[in-house]
Amino acid sequence: MTETTTIQLDRDTKTMLDNIKKESGARSYAAAIAWLAKHAKILEKGEMGTLPKLRPFKREKNDRFA
Repeated sequence: MTETTTIQLDRDTKTMLDNIKKESGARSYAAAIAWLAKHAKILEKGEMGTLPKLRPFKREKNDRFA
């Protein structure tokens, strides 16, 4: 069984969440929030390459704590 909780939102945020729920086809607020979290991590095509001079990430040998 999934644990549930209650959160407090102002009216404007609730309205935005209602719109996202409708637009995404989510059946619940939990599904709408999960959809938001998933899509917040994805770069839009227009954002890719916005920092062309940024060098690719490369790990250092000692980048972790022992």
